[in-house]
This record gives sequence, structure tokens and C-alpha cells, in this order.
Amino acid sequence: MTRFQLRRAMIAGVAMIAVTSISAPASAQFGFGGIVYDPTNYAQNVLTAARSLQQINNQIQSLQNEASSLINEAKNLASLPFSSLQQLQAQVRQTQQLLGQAQRIAYDVQQIEQAFSTRYRNIDLNASDRALIDGAQERWETSVAGFEDALKVQAGVVGNIDGARTAMSNIVGASQSATGALQAAQAGNQLLALQSQQIADLTALVAAQGRAQALEAARDAATEAQGREQFRRFMTRSGN
Repeated sequence: MTRFQLRRAMIAGVAMIAVTSISAPASAQFGFGGIVYDPTNYAQNVLTAARSLQQINNQIQSLQNEASSLINEAKNLASLPFSSLQQLQAQVRQTQQLLGQAQRIAYDVQQIEQAFSTRYRNIDLNASDRALIDGAQERWETSVAGFEDALKVQAGVVGNIDGARTAMSNIVGASQSATGALQAAQAGNQLLALQSQQIADLTALVAAQGRAQALEAARDAATEAQGREQFRRFMTRSGN
């Protein structure tokens, strides 16, 4: 007999006893083979049993709710089974390596100040023609190297696009199947990490392009000053 059927039977029994109690005096007692039967006392016992059964049902429901709550908490604390951190870190390291391979003038403040002081800003215009030509040749080679470095960084950033696409697909797939708050939060953090990696690539690209353009602009300024000196020497020699 199921719990529902048992409860229906007990309710029906209570109703029948209640009717019997109404039709018979409250103090009526019946004898069956020497056993005294008191309808009022029996009805009270049945009602007490019904209340006890209801209390048990309430306790069972409470335990089921607590179990469901614990299951949900366990899901909320479960970690996301997928992590793209290593892949993103590898892409960032690759971009850093490309920046670290900068030729001639690296991304170093002291080195830049020293190079500009001797090669661009304070050119010895009293030097020989051979020395001026060598200086111009060195500045041209530095500019070419700067543009080559920028192209390498661009190639690296473009190469990271496919990895970023794969990482994004995996992260989104993991977030859609997240079963708890922690997994959803971890998926969101990984998307932020992917965005940070892409911003780092863009920053490196802008830095490399800016470096190449700055070197070329500095070369143009130095060439202009050197050109005036060489023109003056040419005119002086022609006058003689």
C-alpha cells in the first residue's frame, strides 16, 4: 500500500469513527469477548497517529529540500573542467619573444637615449664625408630593421587569431554547459583572459609599428641636417 493510499484509509477511518462517535454517547463503550471498546478513545488515537504521520511527512520533505540544497551547493562549487589559461599564456609569451627580438635599438629607454644621442640628434657635421655616409647607412639599416620587426609582430598577432578563435569556441561551449555559479564565473574569467591576451597582442602591434615609424621619422630629420651639410660642402668645393 502506498503512502497516499494509507493516508486515505486513515482519513476514512477517522471520518467513520467521528460519525460513530456522534451517533453514540461519548461515554458509550462496547464489549467484544471481554474487550472493552471505547469509540472516543479509538478516534483520538487515530487522530494522533494521523498527526504523527503528517509530522513524519513534513520531516521527510524537509530532508529532501535540504538534500536538494546540498546538491545545488555542490554544483555551484564545482570547478569548470576546461581551462584555456596555458594556451593564452603561450600566445602572450610568443608575442613577448617577438618584441624581445627587436634589432639594433630595442625597447629600452637607456638604449634609445644613447642611440639617438650619437646617431640622430648630435651628428658630427664636421666629420669626413665617409663618416657621414656611414652614419646615414647605419640609420637607414636601423629603420629597415624596425619595419622588419613590426612585420614579424604583425605575423605573430595574425597567427594568434586562430588560437584565439579555438579558445573562444571552447570557453563558450564550457560556459553553456556550466552546472553551477562557480563554473559560470570561471568561464567568464577565461573569456576576460582571452580578451586580455588579444589586447596585449594589439598593444604589441601598435608598439612595433610606432617604433618603426619613429625610427624612420628620426632618420628623415637626421638626413635633412646631414644633407644640408653635404650640400654646403659641395657648393664650397664647386666655388673653388
